[in-house]
Amino acid sequence: MKKNRLIISAILATTLTAASANNVHPDSETMNTPTLVAPTDDQPNSEEKANPAAESADVNHAASDFIAEEARLASINLPRWTPSPTPLPANATTGQKVMAKFDPSLKFGGYIVGKYSINDSKEIKNGQRVSNGGFDLRFVRLYANGYCFKDFYYRFQLEVNGAPGEDKGPRIVDAFVEWQKLDYLRIKFGQFKRSFGFENPYSPLLVGMGSYSQATMKLASINDRIGEHKSSGRDLGVQVQGDLFKAQDGHHWFHYQVGIFNGQGINHADKDRTKDFIGGAWISPVKNLCIGGFGWSGRYVNEKFTDPTKQLSATRRDRWGLGLKYEDKWTVRGEYMSSKGGIVSNINAPKKSDAWYAMVGAPLFKNFKLYGRWDCYRDAKTWNSLQTNWGLSANYNLGKNLIFQANYTFTDKRGTPKPANHVNTFDVQVYARF
Repeated sequence: MKKNRLIISAILATTLTAASANNVHPDSETMNTPTLVAPTDDQPNSEEKANPAAESADVNHAASDFIAEEARLASINLPRWTPSPTPLPANATTGQKVMAKFDPSLKFGGYIVGKYSINDSKEIKNGQRVSNGGFDLRFVRLYANGYCFKDFYYRFQLEVNGAPGEDKGPRIVDAFVEWQKLDYLRIKFGQFKRSFGFENPYSPLLVGMGSYSQATMKLASINDRIGEHKSSGRDLGVQVQGDLFKAQDGHHWFHYQVGIFNGQGINHADKDRTKDFIGGAWISPVKNLCIGGFGWSGRYVNEKFTDPTKQLSATRRDRWGLGLKYEDKWTVRGEYMSSKGGIVSNINAPKKSDAWYAMVGAPLFKNFKLYGRWDCYRDAKTWNSLQTNWGLSANYNLGKNLIFQANYTFTDKRGTPKPANHVNTFDVQVYARF
């Protein structure tokens, strides 16, 4: 039973994409958004409930779980991890005392996201029609994470799918340590998600749709419009964040986060003498609701610069965004982002762009949640460059670690000549965690 209890936190990821009749409970150690409780067949029996030590140990392990931490990073927070110190003999040596304080926890795991898609695109490249879909492994990731010295959380995550090559195949996506002793001041150092936008910190297991919005993809740097190498919304740097003004129901009224980053994305050293400054702040007038804004001021260096007549050696990346989110049984998210900065591979590309989206997730019945999204991106910040994706996503979770998802997207490319301006896409995805 205890072993089963250790993986309960995994269901928290799927709960966000599947309806649940039992969802939220207050906790004095949560930050400013809901604590999510997933339905499970492994509820403790009366004998287990009578063992507080066992209950405490299970909570500790669950809260140090990877998915629990993914939820926390997205401000969908779980009960705080607390250590269970190793008992010491009366004549303990200095080394034993240090190791008792070290008290490390370590957990290994991973997840796989497989996909099959088909579309009716009529796009032509190099004289041939572009593929209309097929099978794909979106993600195969392995992780190790845990706590030490009571207040230090650490994570190491690898992405292992894809053919080997530069920024392809096996590579590090997360490698950081965060000091989490104080609610109002937490310090993170290493390689991790940039603190721009509400949606970017969400794991693929938590986002709710078959893909991130265009705003997050293009302007929050998952696949940045400026031509940055694939960085999955991450960079190397240091960040401070915190939550202030706790309400009686346990949530906090105010959150802030600010970081300094290299600006070159993951696994790449800094290339100039400038740094990217990224931050955000939001208020939470009621539990589960966040309203805030974000800013980004930085510079990206073109590491493949060869031709000054066609390419930019570097470009500014100055952005701002506004948004709101509500996470409970229902999900509501919406953001607007604006950007200034060219595309390093094309010296004539537009320097301004913007994007916005609005999405709603409705729990229709147990373990099933239906999402809808209106998703817009303007590569030149003109109406003729508008690309709109209208999306529907049906999510069903089977068991603790398995999500089935069916997605439909209608794409309207306003500036593209007919018949390539309209595309219908259908895909089926399976999310499996181990």
